[in-house]
Amino acid sequence: MVRIAEVLPGSIAEALSLEVGSRILRINGSPVRDVVDLRFLEAEPALEVEIASGAADDVVVYEIEKDAEEGLGVVPAADVVRQCANKCVFCFVDGNPEGARGTLHLKDDDFRLSFTYGNYVTLTNLGPKGFERLMEQRLSPLYVSVHATEPDVRQRLLGVEYGGDIVERLTRLLDAGLEVHTQVVLCPEWNDGEHLRRTLDDLWALGPGVLSISVVPVGLTRYNLGRPVRLLRAEEAAAAIEQVAAARMRALAERGTGWAYVADDMFYIAGRPIPGGEYYDDWPLMENGVGSVRRFLDDFEAGLGDVPRLDGQRIAIVTGRRMGPIIEPLATRLAETRGGEVDVLAVSNRMFGETVTTAGLLPGRDVLAAVLRGGPYDAVLIPAEALNDDGLFVDDLPLAQLEQRLEGARVLPGLELTSTLAALHS
Repeated sequence: MVRIAEVLPGSIAEALSLEVGSRILRINGSPVRDVVDLRFLEAEPALEVEIASGAADDVVVYEIEKDAEEGLGVVPAADVVRQCANKCVFCFVDGNPEGARGTLHLKDDDFRLSFTYGNYVTLTNLGPKGFERLMEQRLSPLYVSVHATEPDVRQRLLGVEYGGDIVERLTRLLDAGLEVHTQVVLCPEWNDGEHLRRTLDDLWALGPGVLSISVVPVGLTRYNLGRPVRLLRAEEAAAAIEQVAAARMRALAERGTGWAYVADDMFYIAGRPIPGGEYYDDWPLMENGVGSVRRFLDDFEAGLGDVPRLDGQRIAIVTGRRMGPIIEPLATRLAETRGGEVDVLAVSNRMFGETVTTAGLLPGRDVLAAVLRGGPYDAVLIPAEALNDDGLFVDDLPLAQLEQRLEGARVLPGLELTSTLAALHS
């Protein structure tokens, strides 16, 4: 069943006087197990909806006629997340420090989150009924962590004695008309080299239902560094880039799409420049770190003319160590064309360790210390991805507390430099 968390104004649910806390049990006789079921079943034009409310679990059946695509107008409570039963050798969750917020320790492997949010899943916890449901409801595209197509290699990576039949599982989904984006977390001496070539070939052979493959470098914190995998070396990242480039050439020649991509971090590790926008086709994998740096650079070029004059102001751009060298020349151009003094603060991550260089995992206390050392500033730009929906950094420092400590400076969270700076005059 699905519990109603909110009733939307002007909706069918409001017209029926449905109450927050009531439970949707069945629609047209089918059990409503979760939010995906609700959205799938409520799309019919004629509905018979069973709803339980009150302590006595009184059940009322509503008969509803509506437009086919019109929803009931309820915001459901969050589903219980299916957790991961794998023991991946590279699991980032295992690299979290003790005391980190609870959500960082949640290992999800939930096909519903894959369909709705693009989370990558391994499909190892999906039984026959789960596969039937995927095909019945056509939950597509899915995002699947393959890592390797050779059964023994994949099982070693997942740390379990099952899950090696990924090619067969993907084939079943593709034969049913579903589509998938696939991912390889590249671990040196585990699934690189000949193993990566085999994975690229096997996934290509499955046909156009495999929409993409992205190869991302393994990420490790100071808590799981070298246990049992290690970080990629520059030459290993470069070799993977070349392997993916060969797969791209085949894909472009045969299907007119790049199909295979490496994450931005791979270019950083290899010491290579970020490719131009044409590398990313229609940008399908931004959330997986494929193309976000190029988009950031292109947005800067497009928006530089919209930045107000910064004369007499000191501006700090806060980022992680990976993006520091990329933003430095942009800061120089800002100062030269728009005036003012622009500093780039590439912050080291003391919470997760020096190997974690992404801006999205910057602890608030490290940000605060870096800004206080370099300040005072008139404005401080911080990466919006470093904050959750509650305005908390990964170490639970509230943004409001950071602003309080930096009294006199405007603190501007943003995803892109020029649009964030434009807010200075708002």
